[in-house]
Amino acid sequence: MQAAALEGRDGEHEVIQLHWGGGTPTFLSHAEMRQLMGETRKHFKLLEGGEYSIEVDPRKVDTATVALLGELGFNRMSVGVQDFDEKVQVAVNRVQSEEETYSVIRDARANGFKSVSVDLIYGLPHQTVMGFNRTIERVLAMDPDRLSIYNYAHMPSMFKPQRRINDGDLPSADTKLQILALAIRKLTDAGYVFIGMDHFAKPDDELAVAQRQGRLHRNFQGYSTYADCDMLSFGISSISKVGPSYYQNVKTADEYYDALDTGTLPVFRGIELTADDILRRSIIQALMCHFELSIESIESAHLINFREYFESELEDMKEMERAGLLKIDSEWITVLPPGRLLVRIISMVFDRYLRAGRQRATYSKVI
Repeated sequence: MQAAALEGRDGEHEVIQLHWGGGTPTFLSHAEMRQLMGETRKHFKLLEGGEYSIEVDPRKVDTATVALLGELGFNRMSVGVQDFDEKVQVAVNRVQSEEETYSVIRDARANGFKSVSVDLIYGLPHQTVMGFNRTIERVLAMDPDRLSIYNYAHMPSMFKPQRRINDGDLPSADTKLQILALAIRKLTDAGYVFIGMDHFAKPDDELAVAQRQGRLHRNFQGYSTYADCDMLSFGISSISKVGPSYYQNVKTADEYYDALDTGTLPVFRGIELTADDILRRSIIQALMCHFELSIESIESAHLINFREYFESELEDMKEMERAGLLKIDSEWITVLPPGRLLVRIISMVFDRYLRAGRQRATYSKVI
């Protein structure tokens, strides 16, 4: 249905990146995974040399499943870990051994996966700096190509499983900042490149190369080497990007299947970016991907006077400059090393929607 809606666009429906995620896609049977990939290839042309990735829960896959994924064309794997500390694992109901994790990584490499990424989370209940240090050392021994270290967002009102987590067991904002600083130091000492905000990669990885060459891009799924591709997403609540527009699918299974049964795309809302949205997106992209912004390049690309257009934003950034997080001169805004830990907060200054809603987040709230 979605492929048919693209018939008016020029050329074949070529795909350079494919990602199965949204939780644990390998809950599907082998036959179902074969069918899903077959249907995908029927309507879209997966280009040779593309990036085809899948999220994997090591507790839910075996050697045969990993072999099937390689056969289906996947060449990148994201392995969920969160933390190897047993007390933390019990608190979040995700008990997972190192051997389970290493076994999946070993199987992936044996089946032609060219890149394996490990996902960690900081801010979980009972986490400590020393405990997370041990987790990082165990992960480094597995030698992943990439690591992602995400900030845990505690929102029990939205996510029912989080309601059994005691707020008092969560680490403080200061502890979380120490954990993040530790992770950056340990991983960079081990030779990984700090891509920005939450990603690390080996120096010869495509992300690290793209950052050095100024080609790194970030979308709502993370960092990417492809700057302006359309992104089609399938499934409940998924978000797509086509040209200057974004749209989101319905959020419940009943609504989703009802729409499909009537031959309707299951979309319930969308926006088309304004010139101001595109301008601000380019600024946030530059800060998050490269930790610096050329004022002249923004003025030339968008035909504005930067200091006049962003007078309020620059005023707000003075406190960050005094705190040693960034430097502003006549030509550049540069995020300094201490500010790289807080680049999300720095970038939020340019988010018009947050400003309009008066959601001026403090450091501790975002961390």
